[in-house]
Amino acid sequence: MFDIGVTKLAIVGGIALIVIGPEKLPAVAKTLGTLLGRARRYVADVKEEVNRSMDLEALRKMRDTVESAAQAVESSIQTSADEVQDQVQKTWSAATYAGQESVQLPYYSVHQIPKKRWRAKISATPNWYKARSGTRTKALSGAARVARFRPPKATP
Repeated sequence: MFDIGVTKLAIVGGIALIVIGPEKLPAVAKTLGTLLGRARRYVADVKEEVNRSMDLEALRKMRDTVESAAQAVESSIQTSADEVQDQVQKTWSAATYAGQESVQLPYYSVHQIPKKRWRAKISATPNWYKARSGTRTKALSGAARVARFRPPKATP
């Protein structure tokens, strides 16, 4: 930006030493350094704000394009769903018998969720089959299970 070399800085420093004096030159240099630092930070903040606003504008444009694409997809899906619904309605109206609204569906087309009756399923097994296959019919407590499977005591 500015073409300042080492010789020019030395000339400016010498003139400042003569004009300001050796006692006040460190204080002036410190003040000048802090002001220069503040100016740099201010310029950096302004640049960052400008970049942020440009990015925000780009994101807004991208959001608008994504929203328009989503609306286009939604409208195409809605139109295809309407067409399918119309076709189903026409097929249903053609399938009804001479204006009858209620058509009895065959028994195999009606799906029912099976009831969970596991207790009834367990009790449906005959006891003789449970005894032969070794299925437990009664619950054992922990102590009874330990006593049942404890090895017999050896007598001397």
